[in-house]
Amino acid sequence: MNQNQFRHFRFVSGICCGMALLAASSAVAATRSSKTWVHLSPSISPPARSYLAMTYDPAGGKIIMFGGFDGTGYLNDTWTFDGTSWTHMQTPLSPPARAASQMAYDAITQKVVLFGGYNGTRYLGDTWLWDGKTSRWTHATPAHHPTAVTGPMLFTDPNGRVDVYGGFDGRFYQYSIWQWIGSDWHRLSLVMLPYARSSAAVGVNGFTGEAVLFGGLADINPVNTWTYDGTNWTQQFPRTQPQWIYAGSAAFDPNLKAVVLFGGGSGGIDQNTTWEWIREPTWEEDGFTWKQVATKQSPPPREGAGMAYSPSLGHVIIFGGQNSEVPLGDTWELVP
Repeated sequence: MNQNQFRHFRFVSGICCGMALLAASSAVAATRSSKTWVHLSPSISPPARSYLAMTYDPAGGKIIMFGGFDGTGYLNDTWTFDGTSWTHMQTPLSPPARAASQMAYDAITQKVVLFGGYNGTRYLGDTWLWDGKTSRWTHATPAHHPTAVTGPMLFTDPNGRVDVYGGFDGRFYQYSIWQWIGSDWHRLSLVMLPYARSSAAVGVNGFTGEAVLFGGLADINPVNTWTYDGTNWTQQFPRTQPQWIYAGSAAFDPNLKAVVLFGGGSGGIDQNTTWEWIREPTWEEDGFTWKQVATKQSPPPREGAGMAYSPSLGHVIIFGGQNSEVPLGDTWELVP
């Protein structure tokens, strides 16, 4: 990660390094084997980049990827992936260049919502909508919106709406959650929220509808796991969990019945471990926990990569990110 462009990460690294050592001692779970990451070789691929925004778009039937940082500048190109090939979309209008934004699919409006990011000069608070049916971007003009931030967490909540939580505004980590209601952002008033943070990994279990959030950057310990059922956030205390990471990648794989978590930075060192948030019934309980996956092959360590489930492949894929500040442009799929 380029410390000049994402300087808030440098501020937090010293705080969190000690926590990373403590958290690492809990990451000793029994591993789940017989899975492997497979390196794909599409004929055309997007240029290498990190801190891109990526999600699956059911309306267009493809994964969509936008922007990022290529090591020298900020990008504003749009790409789609159909399970076989990457396609550079030539759109008449596009969001301005940025990195560390996020996006998610709104099942009510059937559009992908993009929010936030950083363009090398300022933190961004604009909202853009991607219509997969027409392959066009629209600049939304909501009357209200969350604070301009980098590294927000966007996800599709159990109600089908897109929610945005947290982020970093240049001074503070945000402690608020907003919901996109089709033409405006509405701030939700919930009893409890995860501790304020940015750049956490979030995946949504398509069976239970619950979002699971782990890690990130924060002033208060972010080495914890939270779930959200559309009404309440609940801190979980699994028997095991990953070490502290920020800018990790997460997505739900319905075949594995698990939210997959990969990589992320940890005290300035990029990781390449794979974890699953999975139901683990025992004689005394029937709950979820983190399980480390011992894959036969793994992508190189990285942070700021994009991850999404591809129905056409039937697998989770990961693209890009950066390893020791070197942008990556490779595509991988996780095969059971």
